Amino acid sequence: MTNLTFPTSPAIARWAGIPLRLIVGYGFFAHGLAKLEKGPDNFVRIVEAIGTPMPHLMAWLTILVEIVGGLSVLAGAFVALWSIPMIAVLLVAMLTVHIQFGFTSIKLIAVTADGPKFGPPGTETDLLYIACIAALILLGPGPFSIDRWITARKAVKA
Repeated sequence: MTNLTFPTSPAIARWAGIPLRLIVGYGFFAHGLAKLEKGPDNFVRIVEAIGTPMPHLMAWLTILVEIVGGLSVLAGAFVALWSIPMIAVLLVAMLTVHIQFGFTSIKLIAVTADGPKFGPPGTETDLLYIACIAALILLGPGPFSIDRWITARKAVKA
């Protein structure tokens, strides 16, 4: 019988944080940038419509977390620290907007001459992002990260 397992040595496992950082960091950054490009006031209205207290402040905090947190995670800088507000943003989106649409993130409604038409996303993508952030916390950000560089500098000084 053929062994279909992949090698999981520490030398290989240390690289696991890089693809997680890239997708989570870019995803958050892209969502924050989209909110700025479409006009922050549009996002303020959405935040207000879901009943969030202090909608103007919370909308801007969300944009800040998405842009600065996304860039920080891309760089592997302060990943554990940024994970808290990033997960909070995901939980709010999941519990106030996405949960009513179930689990699946892709809902094909119809295929028309203009192409496929999709329904609103469920909680799947939020949960995938939370799982990736949790994995980053547990695994660490991997090589080529500011967090790893800071840890190495502290070890040299000790």
